[in-house]
Amino acid sequence: METTRQNKIARLLQKELSDIFQKQTRATHGVLVSVTACRISPDLSVCRGYLSIFPSERAAEIVQNINDNSRQIRYELGQRVRFQLRIIPELKFFVDDSLDYAENIDRLLNV
Repeated sequence: METTRQNKIARLLQKELSDIFQKQTRATHGVLVSVTACRISPDLSVCRGYLSIFPSERAAEIVQNINDNSRQIRYELGQRVRFQLRIIPELKFFVDDSLDYAENIDRLLNV
């Protein structure tokens, strides 16, 4: 069960990370990265971000690249939220394949 503070911080981080990824992926045409959810640990030190990536064939490669560059992303996030948060959480990113799963279920039901 997440507390109200965890939920507020998770929403703040999701909004800021979405903006960061939108600006970074503007240079790469044909790739869309959106942050579907953020989960923050109870001690507010670790944030797990779930990313929905289009095209989904390159999702593993893109998430690996994002995790390799998480230090730079964390620094930029820190510059944006430095007045709201005392400690900037460590970032870990995962692929959110819920849209692919829902599409597969829909396809199976229509057969």
